Amino acid sequence: MFGKLSLACFMFLAALGPPVRGQAEESRFRAAMNIELQILDPHITTATVTRAFGYMVYDTLIAMDSKGVFHPQMLDGWQVSDDRMTWTLTLRPGLSWHDGAPVAPEDCIASLRRWARSDAFGKRMMSAVANIRVLDERSFALELSRPYAFVIEAIGKPNANIPIIMPAQIAAADISKPVTETIGSGPFMFNKSEWRPGDRAIFHRNPNYMPRPEPADGMAGGKVAHFDVVEFVSMPDPATKVAALQKGEIDYIEVLPFDFVDLLRKDKNIVLASLPPLAQVTGGLSVNNLIPPFNDVRMRRGLQMALDQSEIMAGTGLPPDMYLPFCQSVFLCGGPYASDVGTDALRHPSADKAREMFKEAGYKGERIVFLHSTDSAQINPISLVVIEQLKRAGLNLDVYAADYSFQAQRRLKKDPIELGGWNLMPVVWSGYDMINPLSHYTTSYSCGGSYPGWNCDPGMPPLVAKFEVEPDPAKRMALAEEMQLRVLDQAPQLFLGQYSPPTALRANLTGMIVNGLHVFWNIRRN
Repeated sequence: MFGKLSLACFMFLAALGPPVRGQAEESRFRAAMNIELQILDPHITTATVTRAFGYMVYDTLIAMDSKGVFHPQMLDGWQVSDDRMTWTLTLRPGLSWHDGAPVAPEDCIASLRRWARSDAFGKRMMSAVANIRVLDERSFALELSRPYAFVIEAIGKPNANIPIIMPAQIAAADISKPVTETIGSGPFMFNKSEWRPGDRAIFHRNPNYMPRPEPADGMAGGKVAHFDVVEFVSMPDPATKVAALQKGEIDYIEVLPFDFVDLLRKDKNIVLASLPPLAQVTGGLSVNNLIPPFNDVRMRRGLQMALDQSEIMAGTGLPPDMYLPFCQSVFLCGGPYASDVGTDALRHPSADKAREMFKEAGYKGERIVFLHSTDSAQINPISLVVIEQLKRAGLNLDVYAADYSFQAQRRLKKDPIELGGWNLMPVVWSGYDMINPLSHYTTSYSCGGSYPGWNCDPGMPPLVAKFEVEPDPAKRMALAEEMQLRVLDQAPQLFLGQYSPPTALRANLTGMIVNGLHVFWNIRRN
């Protein structure tokens, strides 16, 4: 597979062409993203490419550094009352939108309200908010109706759905429909007229952006754009992508196809980024809890027994130093709430045992629709192993292969499979989504009705409610472990293994912020 380039590869390299007239090549950065950009609204989707888009075009009030500490970003700072019921947030002076208008507290309030309608963490925070009101031209107050211990963590969370700030007139849009205007205040600007879906998305450095004075650290600090132009390039063919990186036609591959890792580790012109623990990801099996057969918890428990994490991770082609052989902790292994409690029964998976469990649940070979995302460098190899394991355990899989963007839309359907619904879909969860019970898909979203899979354990929301007001770390940990026991018992979604997705970039680049969120400020070419 590493021999002659395909015709498609030659056509792509030619299409890149020379830089635009008057545009020095050194000021143009090209990134091959894992999936194609299609949705331009970071408030409504968990797609990683939209998250990357959001951090290019928009900014956040608060940001998290590489150690998990939160800092002011658009804010100059914040103050909290002695009873911790009123938070006063003050914007940095001189912030402006890409069209030149000043950023105002009204924009922040409208954006936070819109974001919270779709994000579980945001919904929980807003349920404790009595009012958000403007104080002056730079400040606004967030007033609580009851104690809530995670205001800063909610507003500053780096994971999808991102609490980015947009102009109030845009934030007024219905959350059920993606916004199409792209006026932000971030370090780059996006002109939709230059966007060529299926080819590339082009960003221009914002000349009026004012970076914070602190050094860049994680998502916090000064966002200094050293490149005049950044391109997200669509390249579905893995060999084409790797060849383009080796030739210097592109600078960066968001997720290197796993079977190319050993090859590029030997290339002195390429660097493979090493991700810190918080930036690792978890392969997940999204399970539709609404319709048969997995509305029956016994069938979901059978899935647990059928899935062998060590085999799935080995089957990705990643070298052993890039994945954990076993991680059934509900909350990210290596994170503050990681635990082995309740995992013993999952250390010895068995296809034969799973087959027995399915039979005891009354399964008689009914068709199961399995959504396989073939264009994702991460999901595709995981899916192939999962398909084999589930067939081995006796499930009658109807595998529907298509690109991720299509599958992500189909996954929103609650219909029976006869009407276009689905049963199972492998996905990838960012480690940032898995750290905290207030953002985790199996805990915070339980009974919320918004995350595809629609799991509902009536015992979970009360535990989450206790966690969100608990100030004592030891008691928080105990609550997290209680939640973990419920998740492992109910099996609403399944965990396929934790790993570091390989990111590859040209060795002549420095300053890359390696945190798994794929941002392109601070980076420069030597």
